[in-house]
Amino acid sequence: MGTITRGKWMGHLGMLLAPRELEALLWVAQDLTTKEIARLMQVSPGTVANGIERAIFKLRAKRRMDAVMKAWDKKIISPLCIALAGLIAMHSAISDSDPMRRDRRAPERREAVFRIARKAESFDHYA
Repeated sequence: MGTITRGKWMGHLGMLLAPRELEALLWVAQDLTTKEIARLMQVSPGTVANGIERAIFKLRAKRRMDAVMKAWDKKIISPLCIALAGLIAMHSAISDSDPMRRDRRAPERREAVFRIARKAESFDHYA
């Protein structure tokens, strides 16, 4: 089973929607208009509208965003941020001794600011 990635969304082929319907739905998930989707897919706006309507019908949705939510519930589409977060969590669980990991050091600058302030206060006492 293959995947299609459009913008910030990823769709899984062979689940319910045809490839062009899935691609149009991925662009709908990014809140693009029919004309904007048509420009990106290099087809006419009518073709895009028909593809979106077929996707809405197949998903038994009422509106465009309802179709996106139903496709997300059926795991046909998913935002890439979820996949990235899962990858990061898996990586951190596997390797606990990462050489790129930075531990927090004591705040040296804050101490220097306090020393300067105390020194300034001590000059005020002598004046």
